[in-house]
Amino acid sequence: MSEENISRRKALQLIGVAAAGTTMALKAEGKPNQTPASGGLKYTYCLNMSTIRGQNLGFMKELTTAAAAGFHSVEIWMDSMQQYLQNGGSMKEVKILLNDLGLKVEDCISFNKWIVDDAVVRQQGIENMKREMEMLAQIGCKRMAATGMGTTDNDVPNLDVIASRYRTILDIGSSFGVVPQIEMWGFLKNLQDVAEVLYIAMKSRHPAARVLLDVFHLYRGNTSLETLSLMDPNAVEMFHMNDYPAGFPYQTITDADRIYPGDGLAPIKQTLSILLQNRKTPLVLSTELFNKIYYRQDALTVAKTSLEKMKMIVESI
Repeated sequence: MSEENISRRKALQLIGVAAAGTTMALKAEGKPNQTPASGGLKYTYCLNMSTIRGQNLGFMKELTTAAAAGFHSVEIWMDSMQQYLQNGGSMKEVKILLNDLGLKVEDCISFNKWIVDDAVVRQQGIENMKREMEMLAQIGCKRMAATGMGTTDNDVPNLDVIASRYRTILDIGSSFGVVPQIEMWGFLKNLQDVAEVLYIAMKSRHPAARVLLDVFHLYRGNTSLETLSLMDPNAVEMFHMNDYPAGFPYQTITDADRIYPGDGLAPIKQTLSILLQNRKTPLVLSTELFNKIYYRQDALTVAKTSLEKMKMIVESI
């Protein structure tokens, strides 16, 4: 048995007695995963594991850290889970730990080349995505990111081609109950604007189509709030929460420059006011950071701070 193929008790011990106590206390309180916002709207707080990725905790300890910080929902990274499995872990152990911690996996970040023009590479990407969807279904995860991995501004297909290829992976996802969300990347042509990803989703003509938006990428792609107000908020089920500091032009800002939501200049409250309107399902608000300064800090502290920062913003709307 590998070091990560562990019982719940050992998993909790990985982050210490204090963290374990916090996790058990949260579970005992039975706090709901969905919190009503003003006007009866609903949202869910979530931790994207990118936020504590730099601490190199390992997959199972990432989960226990999120739970100890007070989260009930997480976004996992496929490569982290794959490494755990390659070291002798099992999907059964993952499911047991998730159940014990009271965690729901809302989404999985993965990078498959399903868009590219090279037919062989694209098919390999689709087959890999299919295998990952099967794994995610085993732990109750109903979403995964569908990114523009493998393309550049010089070779990205046009919107109609992407929409057709998006339809292909949506059909595959339907057989597993996992929705690939088309993710907006503010730095990549044809995926850099809300209007573009919405067009792709609509042109796919698939009822499960959804778009994955992000505070950072809205800025990076120079998307205006006026654009957001034209869309149906229910097209977005997950929203990556972060912020950006002054002095970073949208043309050159990088992922590593992201900071805690509320600590920068982003119009987060205005954006959420749009996305929380007329919701049919709760909006999953997930802190996604790649900040090297935070990576040098205690992972549990970073996770707790992420939750506190989100609450300060959302509960003030």
